[in-house]
Amino acid sequence: MTDANHQHLESALDEQRTFAPNPAFSAKAHIKSMADYKAMVARAERDPEDYWSEHARNLLQWSRPWKQVLDWQPPSAKWFVGGELNVSVNCLDRHLESVRRDKTAILFEGEPGDRRSLTYAELHAEVCKLANVLATLGVAKGDRVAIYMPMIPEAAVAMLACARIGATHSVVFGGFSADALRDRINDAGAKLVVTADGGYRRGTIVPLKANVDAAVAQTPSIENVLVVRRTGHNVAMQSGRDHWYHDVMASASGTHKAPSIESEHPLFILYTSGTTGKPKGIVHSTAGYLLNCVLTTKLVFDMKESDVYWCTADVGWVTGHSYVVYGPLALGATVVMYEGAPNHPEPDRFWEIIARYRVSIFYTAPTAIRAFVKWGDQWPQKHDLSSLRLLGTVGEPINPEAWMWYHRVIGGERCPIVDTWWQTETGGIMCAPLPGATTTKPGSCTLPLPGVALEVVDKHGHPVPFGKGGLLIVRRPWPSMLRTIWGDHERMKQTYFSDIPGDVYFTGDGARRDADGYFWVMGRVDDVLNVAGHRLGTMEIESALVSHPSVAEAAVVGRPDELKGTGIVAFVSLKKGADVSDTLKDDLKKHVTKEIGAIARPDDVRFTDALPKTRSGKIMRRLLRELASSGEIKGDTTTLEDFAALEKLRDED
Repeated sequence: MTDANHQHLESALDEQRTFAPNPAFSAKAHIKSMADYKAMVARAERDPEDYWSEHARNLLQWSRPWKQVLDWQPPSAKWFVGGELNVSVNCLDRHLESVRRDKTAILFEGEPGDRRSLTYAELHAEVCKLANVLATLGVAKGDRVAIYMPMIPEAAVAMLACARIGATHSVVFGGFSADALRDRINDAGAKLVVTADGGYRRGTIVPLKANVDAAVAQTPSIENVLVVRRTGHNVAMQSGRDHWYHDVMASASGTHKAPSIESEHPLFILYTSGTTGKPKGIVHSTAGYLLNCVLTTKLVFDMKESDVYWCTADVGWVTGHSYVVYGPLALGATVVMYEGAPNHPEPDRFWEIIARYRVSIFYTAPTAIRAFVKWGDQWPQKHDLSSLRLLGTVGEPINPEAWMWYHRVIGGERCPIVDTWWQTETGGIMCAPLPGATTTKPGSCTLPLPGVALEVVDKHGHPVPFGKGGLLIVRRPWPSMLRTIWGDHERMKQTYFSDIPGDVYFTGDGARRDADGYFWVMGRVDDVLNVAGHRLGTMEIESALVSHPSVAEAAVVGRPDELKGTGIVAFVSLKKGADVSDTLKDDLKKHVTKEIGAIARPDDVRFTDALPKTRSGKIMRRLLRELASSGEIKGDTTTLEDFAALEKLRDED
C-alpha cells in the first residue's frame, strides 16, 4: 500500500492554542465532560463486544437478534452474526410511528435556485415506489445497482430503495467520466443504472445521461437505465432499455414491505478516488456500518431533534453515504442537500443557504475553508450565521490557520469545531473531538472515539514515543470496517493488513501524538518527502505556508534532487490583494524556515490563482508532482474540477 519501511516521520508543527468546551454547550451535550468520555473509553476497553452490542441494541431496530457479536478471522470480520435488520426501515419506517412522520427529512436547494422539501413520510413513499420499480425491472437482493446522479433528493431515494430490497448499490461520483463509470459498472457487474438527464455545476449542465450512454455501450451486465428529468434538455433514450423515472414512478405503489436483511449483507460498494488501473471497490456491510454511522452522527455532531444539519459532501463519496444519508436519516435529522458549487453565482452561496435554512450544524472540507479564506471575509459577513452551533471538517488534515478562520469568521468564536479523521475504508468517523467534552487544538483531530483502538507505531508495530511521527494503525476490528475489496479479497489483505505485523489495519497515514495524547495526522505516508535523509510530512510544510498572512492555500510536493534526494516545490495561492513577487517568494521560504527549520525550506515557490482539485475539493497533488518533476501531466485527470487551473500551471512551468 505504502512505504512503511522507515522508523519515524519527522514532525515539527508546534501548535499551542487550545479551546475548552463552552460550559453552556457541555451542559446540554450528549457527552458532557472529559470524565464521561474517559468512562466510555474504559467501558469499551474492558469489553469491546459488549460495548458495541449495547449501542446496537439501543440505536438500531432489529428484525432478528444476533447470535454472535464478532467473528474475527483476520483480516475478515463479521459483526452481529445471525442478526437481521433493514437499513431503509431504520432510516425511514421507524420514524413514521412518531411525530417525525411529518418532520422535514430533506431540504433541497438546486444550483439554479429551485427548492424542495420532503418529510419523512414523503421520503418513505418515494423510496417504496422506487423499490417496487426496481423489483419490476428485475432487480433482486444481491444484484448491484449503479447510481450516477447529481446531488438531488432522488440520489438518496435510489440509495435507500436499493438498501430496502437488498440490492448492493455502487454510487459513482457525477464528476467521473464515461470511462470511469464503465470500469466501475463492469467491476461490480451492475444490472441497472439510475442517472439523470444532467445536473448543474457552475451554471452549466453536466451531461450525465450522455456519459451513461457512452459507458453502457461497453457494459454487458446493464439491462435497464432509469433517468431522472433534472435539467429538461433533450437526451437520447433507447427504447426498451431507458426509462424516464417520473413515468415509472407515477404508476408505482407507495407501499412496500421491507424484507429482513442479514447483518453482513453488502450494503454498498464504493470505489476509492484516485485509483489507477483496476478500480478498488470497498465493500461495506449492513448492520455494522449503519451502527457506526448512527453512533458517530449522534456523538460527534451532538445531534439533537431540533438541528438543521448540512454536510456539503456529494453522495458519490463516503462522507455523503455516511453523513448525508445513512447516519443523519437513521437519527431522524433534517438534512440540507445542495446541488452546486459554493461560489455560484457568488462566493457567498453557502452562507446564504445557512442563513435561509437556519442551519445549526455545518460539516465541510478544509480545502473549501481555504477557498473561503481566499475569497474574503466580506462574503460570510453579508449573512446571519447565528443559527450555527457546531462546525465540522472532513477529508484531510486542516491547517491551524484555516481552523482559526473557521472558528472566528464562521463560528463567531462560539461554535465548537469537530475535526474528524476517518476514511472510505473505516466507514465512519474514528478520531474526533466530542464537542461537549474535548478541549480542541487547531489542526488536531484530538482523541479516538470510544471503542476505536488507534495507535501510532513504527514499521514493526511498536508504539512510537509521544512527539515522534509514525504510522497510524487501528489495533482492533470495529463494526464499520471494510469487509473486502469487491471480487479481490486477497488484494484487501495485501493493501491494508500486510505492512504492519499483528493483524492490524494500516491506514496509510502518518501521524504523531503530542504530550496530551492528541493525534495529529500528517498526511499520507506516500506523500512524505525524503529530504536529505529527513522524512517530512507535506501537511506540516503546507500549514507553515498558510500561516503566512499573504497565503490562502498551499500544496507541497517533491521533485528529484541530485544532492538532497528530494527537493521541495510549493504551489501557493494568495489571498486577495497580495502581490506576486520574488520578494514574497523569498519571504515564504524564510517563513517556512522560521516555522519548521531549514530542512523544510522550499526549493521553489510557484504562485497560482487556483490549485487543481477534484470536484470533492481534494488537491490533486499527484498532478502537481508530475508537473514539478517533468513539466508534463500524463496521469488521469478524470475527476479534475477546473482544467483551466491545470493549463495555467502548465503554461507557467
